[in-house]
Amino acid sequence: MEDNAPLIPEPTPEPQPQRAGSGWLRELLETVLPAVLLALVINLFLAQATRVFGQSMEPNLHTGQRIVVEKLSYRFHLPRRGDVVVLRLPRDTSELLIKRVIALPGETVEIRDGAVWIDGQPLHEPYLTQPTMGQMAPLTVPDGHVFVLGDNRGYSNDSRAFGPVPLDNIIGHAWLSYWPPNAIGIVD
Repeated sequence: MEDNAPLIPEPTPEPQPQRAGSGWLRELLETVLPAVLLALVINLFLAQATRVFGQSMEPNLHTGQRIVVEKLSYRFHLPRRGDVVVLRLPRDTSELLIKRVIALPGETVEIRDGAVWIDGQPLHEPYLTQPTMGQMAPLTVPDGHVFVLGDNRGYSNDSRAFGPVPLDNIIGHAWLSYWPPNAIGIVD
């Protein structure tokens, strides 16, 4: 027997209306939220950008210069002599300073004859453009601390004023200058 019944096509489901704004909001959350979280993780644990204020590190760093501070390396080793570091002041942890590490834990530092002396030997400081004036009696840096100085010794608030800095107060190593364009490069 032949079935002559007409074929009835399946009904096409009607498209469901989208809620107004739900597509862009979801896309925004999927794009922006991971980017914000990634930036937060980088800033907290790996690196942060900061700006130099003051003249204490001249002629090597200048007011308004922007630098990247890397935070990871000091989790694996102590700061090294000559490193430029960003730190919190020992007495006022809200203020950040940028200084150069001069003496390490257990070393004796003094200033005399226009130079810095470490354990009785004059320190070679090729980054300076002037002698280190004044006198400072020998001081042994305690464990867990470093002694820091600015490169512009006549205009620097540093360990001569506030003493050795606890290692916990060091934010990180000043690594890269990225502004102004003529100062782009590794921070020495």
